Amino acid sequence: MLYASPFRIFFISSALWAVLSIPLWILIINGKLPFGALWHPQLWHPRSLLFGVLNPAIAGFLLTAVCVWTQTERLHGGPLILLWLVWFIGRLLGTFDLGLSDSFIITVDNLFLLLVIVDASKRVWQKRQTRQLAIMVPLALLWLYQIYFEISGHMNAFKSCLIITAALMLAVGARIVPAFTGNWLRHKRQLDLELGSPQPVQWALGIALLGLVMLFSLDNTQGVATIAIVAAALSLILILPWRFWLVLSEPLLWILHLSLLWLPVSFVLLAGHHLFHWPATAWQHVLGMGAMGGLIMGVITRVSLGHSGRDLQLPKGITSAYLLIQLSVISRLLVLFQWLPWKMGVIFSGSCWVLAFALFVWSYAGILWQPRPDGRAG
Repeated sequence: MLYASPFRIFFISSALWAVLSIPLWILIINGKLPFGALWHPQLWHPRSLLFGVLNPAIAGFLLTAVCVWTQTERLHGGPLILLWLVWFIGRLLGTFDLGLSDSFIITVDNLFLLLVIVDASKRVWQKRQTRQLAIMVPLALLWLYQIYFEISGHMNAFKSCLIITAALMLAVGARIVPAFTGNWLRHKRQLDLELGSPQPVQWALGIALLGLVMLFSLDNTQGVATIAIVAAALSLILILPWRFWLVLSEPLLWILHLSLLWLPVSFVLLAGHHLFHWPATAWQHVLGMGAMGGLIMGVITRVSLGHSGRDLQLPKGITSAYLLIQLSVISRLLVLFQWLPWKMGVIFSGSCWVLAFALFVWSYAGILWQPRPDGRAG
């Protein structure tokens, strides 16, 4: 059943890699694991968490959602197995020293996201749903900068990947979070509210984030600080009208709102690094752990229920997983600002992260493995 629909195999793979990548990194930096020369161990860690966890989550969400949007046959069976193998082989080649050439490893590793983009774009184009192409633009840009980072090893390329990821999260968030929130408020609270954000705000925020990517490429630190402050303000203007305070009693919703609210925090920390010499990686950890990690957890826990034909009732322990991600990012921030001892804080932060995704695997493995209770395909 794992290959009956993209969300099944890719959500469990994303969570498993989130669990495994931390202990693997510890083994690598301590010299306990044979490691190839393509990436320095310090580069493997952020690269592995970003691309290893994010890309299968994107595939699971996008390839499932696009089939619904376009009313096309879902990717399943043999083709889905082959696509998953491309992702899995990329993880092996990027982690273990198998004596293969750098160009071959980079080609295989970047083939996965390209195939996802091609499959989704083809469906959208065939149905002439040009509105959906807005999500493909940041995806294509993310793929290009992922290649650039893996070839160059330049941290500015990685920072650009993070900003593009933020743009992708905001694009997806603007589509699903107001809709989910509005539906819940109408059903539970008998409130019929208009929760969308003005289109000019979305365009302005997209331009600001694109500006950050370009300024990273130019290494313009003063410009980065200025645009980061603008991006923080615009992202708040985008998110606050969705009225997160009305859904604090529903974990499936507040995790989505809270995850996106970490984005303006990350932009402020980015500006603070260039203006006040705040820790260089503080904004990266907040964006990657709080925003990306939280949003992935929120999406995979919700979509796995809805698309497997189950009620939107969280299994036991998943609210704890949401809270563990918050503890993970907060404790990591405290370490970076030297308010917690390094070793204790890093161990605590990493343990919270691993435990959060391990809870997902434990609670959802059966759901993702078993057929839909209503007997429908998928």
